Amino acid sequence: MCDHCVIESVKRQMLSRRSVLGGSLAAAAASVAAPAFAQDATPPAGAAQAGRALTIADMTHELYPEFPTYFGEQQFFMEQKFSFAEDKFNLFELRVNEHTGTHVDAPLHFSEDGQSVAEIPVEKLMAPLVVVDIKAKASENPDAQVTPDDLQAWIDANGDLPANCCVAMNSGWQQHLGTDMYRNADQDGTMHFPGFHLEAVQMLLEGSAVGIAVDTLSLDFGMSPDFAVHYGWLPEGRWGLECIANLDAMPATGATLIVGAPKHRGGTGGPARVFALT
Repeated sequence: MCDHCVIESVKRQMLSRRSVLGGSLAAAAASVAAPAFAQDATPPAGAAQAGRALTIADMTHELYPEFPTYFGEQQFFMEQKFSFAEDKFNLFELRVNEHTGTHVDAPLHFSEDGQSVAEIPVEKLMAPLVVVDIKAKASENPDAQVTPDDLQAWIDANGDLPANCCVAMNSGWQQHLGTDMYRNADQDGTMHFPGFHLEAVQMLLEGSAVGIAVDTLSLDFGMSPDFAVHYGWLPEGRWGLECIANLDAMPATGATLIVGAPKHRGGTGGPARVFALT
């Protein structure tokens, strides 16, 4: 077969493949958003129905060496081992603290024998997303917390929390990323940023929520002296997300969160690629 014929054949195959992909994207995404469930299980609220177009939103901050950290020190390092100019390919060696950037807290992070990040069942990493907006009070008080009253207000406005959901705090703190305000440490090193109140996670533990998420550096508010929320939530087999991005683009209810958690043996967490389907 001549070169021209080969090229034309490849073009036809590619065009045909694009047509198939374009026509089936919604259905394929729907199958991701609405997987098979056991007969006694409840599918995630907001899971897409076949044939309905989906919007996919990235909920992950780009990770870079200067990304702010809870302890204030650099936790992400990149060393180039090969370069295209010299080696005809690029390759970096990475060194990273598990709890850097947009990342998962596994149960093992604050327990002696809880699930590692590799042991979190994948069905728990896909969840209806509940967004609790506390931006108004966080703008007035950086030490604001998500309380049972905030959860009840969400329920009053939207109905019961979906089964197996992730409850996310939207404090508006993303606007401070890249500035000292993101850590907001005072002269003695105490940080001031929003988080969950222990009583709120105790309320959530009475239901089936699988995770909580914050747009700040910690599930606990910045000036917490004892990591009460971490100790109250993670050892119960639940996970957390810290430094989640783009919550302003999410509805209060109806989105489905998918957490691309890392899977390293014995890990207490790790940077994750997180996205949402609406």
